[in-house]
Formats: sequence, C-alpha cells, structure tokens
Amino acid sequence: MDALTTFVETGVFAFMLAFTRVGTALFLMPGIGDTYTPLRVRLYMALGLTFILTPLVIGYLPEGVPPTFKMLGLIFSEFVIGAFIGIFSRILMMALDTAGMMISMQAGLANAQLFNPAFASQGSIFGAFLLISGMMLIFVTDLHHLFLLGIMNSYEGFPIGEIPDKGGMAQLISRAVAVSFATGISISAPFIVVTTVLYIGMGVLARLMPQIQVFMLAIPAQIMIAFLIMLLTVSTGLMFWLSFYEEGLHFFFAGQ
Repeated sequence: MDALTTFVETGVFAFMLAFTRVGTALFLMPGIGDTYTPLRVRLYMALGLTFILTPLVIGYLPEGVPPTFKMLGLIFSEFVIGAFIGIFSRILMMALDTAGMMISMQAGLANAQLFNPAFASQGSIFGAFLLISGMMLIFVTDLHHLFLLGIMNSYEGFPIGEIPDKGGMAQLISRAVAVSFATGISISAPFIVVTTVLYIGMGVLARLMPQIQVFMLAIPAQIMIAFLIMLLTVSTGLMFWLSFYEEGLHFFFAGQ
C-alpha cells in the first residue's frame, strides 16, 4: 500500500502536472501545434515528451498530493504557463505573416488570398509561402530543440504552485508583438521602397499623360517587380527572421 501511495504521489501526480504544461505548450507550438498536424500525432508527441520529462519534474513538485481544490489550482496554473510559452513562440511567427501581408499589398495582390495552414484561416499568398518556409527552417535547423529545452527550463522560471506575474507576462507579450511587427516590416522594407518609387513614377506619368490609365497599365509590371524582388531577397529575409526567432527564444527562456 505504501508503494502504491508513493507511486501515485511521485508518478501519477507528476505526470498530470507535466502533461498539462507540456501538452498545452506543444498544442500551441508552431509546426507541431498547427492544424495540418493530426490531433492524434500531437497527442502522442505530448504524451511521449511528458514521459521523458516526468522524472525531471518530480524534484519541483510540492510534498504530498494536495487537496482537490488546490490540485485544480495547480493544474490551471500549469495550463496558463504552458499557454504562455506556446503563445509567445506563435507571436514570433507572426513576423512572417506581417511581412507577407505587406508584400502582398505592395505587389497589388492583397485581395488574392488562400488558406493559410499555420493559422487555419485565409491569408495572403506571400504570407502563406513565408510561414511554410519559416516552419521548414525551424525543423531543419533544429530550433524546435531549443523550444523543447525551454519547456524543461521553465520549471525554474515558473515553479509549480506559484502564480505567474500577470503584469510581467502581459508586458512580455506586448513587447514580443511590437518586435515581431517591426521585424515583419523590416523584411518587407525592400518591397515598400521599390513600390513607393514606382508609385511616384506612375503619379508623374499620370500627370503628363492624364488620358492614359497609368495605374491600370502598371499593375502587371508591379506584380512582376514584386516577384523579382522576392526572388532576390527571400533567402536573406528568411535568414533574418530565423535569427530573430532564435534570439527571441533565448531571450524568453533566459529571462524566466
């Protein structure tokens, strides 16, 4: 009976808390948590990672199994922490969606939308392309290992049983949104500059020859120039975002 009690306290209880935090973070993590990943696959990955982390989590557990209401409070706290970690990594991905939206606007393809699997909604053509490419780079460069390592290290920054600082979490999220938006604008900066110059030229031409629909005639050239700039800058833009994503994860997990 003592062995069974010990197993419940150090095994099942630890697994429940670990699965709440790890599972929530993985279900919001870019790539694994996206809608195109089958739900069963996400569940199996969360269970497998929880089995690995459970022996390491036992040292952070409070002594003994708490009462029912306190246990529910612990589970809810772990859910909030896991959601916070997953949402932060998701916000870093928004930089590519912002860049794609700006590029589509500059290319005259803002109304040409298609299904974006990363967010399970309609999105711009360039945004879907950049998000899928960024997702591929995360797994090719093993940056998802940094995310998984950060989940384990989060038990030091967010101990079990302690209520997270809501003000600090809100400040970090707002800062991540601002930096992610600025990164998206930086990636799309070449398109903004070239399109602005093109619009200035079309405006001057429209004043010189008002009888010609200059803007209608320039749309094919605008689209062709946008694809040409994409061909020249897409690799640099994705590498710039990849370094931003890595620095963001290092900053988040180091500042816990």
